[in-house]
Amino acid sequence: MTDNKNLARFLLTFFLGFIGSIVINHSSLKPEGYTSRTTAYFFLSIVTFGIYGLVASICNLVFDPTKDNNIGYKKD
Repeated sequence: MTDNKNLARFLLTFFLGFIGSIVINHSSLKPEGYTSRTTAYFFLSIVTFGIYGLVASICNLVFDPTKDNNIGYKKD
């Protein structure tokens, strides 16, 4: 089940970027105990010409809730 959520977060972030981050943050796709850094997705993707969005998408695919640090997320 977790793999499906990671894949869904990857696809939303990769194809929808900022909007996908909002959807993730306000749905069951949000990892328990974490908040998506929605504003960071928007500004960093613009500044890095989409590279941050790609990196964050890949990190959503390999998201590990046991880690203290996950790119694009912060602990609640």
